[in-house]
Amino acid sequence: MAPGGFNRARRAENENRRFLTPPEPRSPAARERWRMTVRGNVQGVGYRASCLRRANDLGLSGWVRNMPDGTVEVEAEGTILALTELRLWCEKGPRHAHVSNVANALIPATGSDWFEIRP
Repeated sequence: MAPGGFNRARRAENENRRFLTPPEPRSPAARERWRMTVRGNVQGVGYRASCLRRANDLGLSGWVRNMPDGTVEVEAEGTILALTELRLWCEKGPRHAHVSNVANALIPATGSDWFEIRP
């Protein structure tokens, strides 16, 4: 090793330690649970039944239900990719629905393994 080579290598190593490394990206296979509140003309148009079919097609677990304020609430658990696909579907809904807004929140996963319509 050349004179001073050891010090340069140690100095470079110390420089690298001063900076934080960015977090690793989430794996698309990681499981999460999302709660979505769908607003608009979404009750009485087959939204829940269509959502159930779409969630089952995507391999998601969770539930969908009508709320007293006229919204539809969806809780779904699965891969980030499948949840994103369901979110995109929720923004459109079935043919006769008119969705104005979808609010999304990350909640703790429950580990459920089916999707259902709740009263």
